[in-house]
Amino acid sequence: MARLGKQATAPNPSSADGTRGMSDFGRELARLMDARGVGVRELARQVHYNAGHISNLRSGKARPSPELAHELDDYFHAGGTLAALAPVPVQTPLTDELAAVELARRAEASDVSDGTVERLELAFDDLATAYPRTPSADLLAAVREHLSYTTNLLDGRATLMQRRRLLVSGGWLSLLAATLLVDLHQERPANAYLLTAEQLARETDHAEIGGWVLETRAWQALTSGEYRRALELSRAAQQAAPHGSSALIQATAQEGRAVARMGDAAGTTRVLTRIEALVSPLEMPDRPEHHYRYDPAKAEAYTATTLAWVGDPAAERFARGVLARLESPADGPPRYRRAATARLDLALALIASGKPDEAATITMQAVMSGRLVPATYWRAREVIRAVAACGAPEARELAEAYRAESGEQPSALA
Repeated sequence: MARLGKQATAPNPSSADGTRGMSDFGRELARLMDARGVGVRELARQVHYNAGHISNLRSGKARPSPELAHELDDYFHAGGTLAALAPVPVQTPLTDELAAVELARRAEASDVSDGTVERLELAFDDLATAYPRTPSADLLAAVREHLSYTTNLLDGRATLMQRRRLLVSGGWLSLLAATLLVDLHQERPANAYLLTAEQLARETDHAEIGGWVLETRAWQALTSGEYRRALELSRAAQQAAPHGSSALIQATAQEGRAVARMGDAAGTTRVLTRIEALVSPLEMPDRPEHHYRYDPAKAEAYTATTLAWVGDPAAERFARGVLARLESPADGPPRYRRAATARLDLALALIASGKPDEAATITMQAVMSGRLVPATYWRAREVIRAVAACGAPEARELAEAYRAESGEQPSALA
C-alpha cells in the first residue's frame, strides 16, 4: 500500500537553511543502496512506498518521515545511523490536522477513500474562509501543505471518481495559492499556480474553477492598471463560468470595476444593473466569508467602490448608506470588518466629492479599527495615496498609522 511520505520538518541544527540533514540522509541512503545493489523500484517494493518518493529521498528532494527512516534503517541493518539523519518533525496545528486525516485514511485500509477526499474538500473550505482575516504568507504555507498532501494521495490507488475529486481539490488549492501570491506581489509563482488550476479545470471539466482563473487574471490586470485587459478577461470569465455561479457574479463585478476605471459612466451603470439582477435571487451562504462563494451583501460594497471610481456623485450617498446598514443592529449583529472596508469606500467617494479632510478622518477610523485585513490593504493604500495627492494635512499621520497597523514598508505607499 502506497503511503504518504512527506511532512513538515524542523531545520537541522547543523545548517542554517535546514537542508544539510536532508542531503546527508539522501547521501547515506544512496550509499547503502549502491553497496547492496538495490535499485529504487526494488527498495520501494520492499518497504511498500511509492517509487517516486524513494527516488526523491535518494536525491535529497524529499524528507523522510520518522517511520520510513526507521523502516529503511531496519531494511539495511544500518544500526540506527540512517534513522538518525532524518530531520525531526515539528507538530503545528496544520500538521496536526493532516496527521488526523492520515490516521483516518490508514484506518480505512485503502490508499484513498471517500472520507479522506471529503475531509480535504472541507479543509479547503476552511482555508478559503480564512482568506479575508489571515496574513497572506501564513495562509499560503497552509495551502502549500494541503497541496503537497493532495499530490501524494494522487500517487496512490484511487477510483476514477476519487481521482477526479482530488484533482478538483488540487485545482481549488492552486487557485487560492495564486490569489495569495498576487496579494504578496509574487507574480511569477502566482501565474504558475494559475496555469495549474487552469489545467486541472480542463482535465476535470470544472467550469467554475476555469471561470475563477480568468476572474483572478482580470483582478491582476485591474490592480496593475491594465484596464482594457481586465475588461477582456472579466468578460471571458463570464463566458466560462456556469450560469448563476459565484465566479460569474464576481467576474461581472470585475467588469464593472474595469469599465469604471476607464471612465465609462454609462457602461458602469449598465454593469451594476446586471449585477443587481444576478444577486437578487441569492440567499445568504452558510459561510459568507468564503472567498469563492458570493455573499449578496458584498454587492453593495462593490457598487459603492465602483461608483466612487467612476466619479458618480451618488457614490457618497450610497457608501454612507452601506456603512450605516453594516453598523445598525436592525440588520443583525454589526459587521465591523465589512464596516472598516465600507469606510474606505466612503473615503474614496468623499475624495471624488472634493472632501479630502473628511476622507482622511474616515480612513483613519478604518485603519485604527483593527478590522482591516490583508485582502483589503491595497484598497487602503489607494485611499491614502489619494488623500496625500489632495494635499490634506492629515496625510502623513494617516500613512504612519497605516504602516504601524499593516507592518508594511514605507515604499508600499510610494
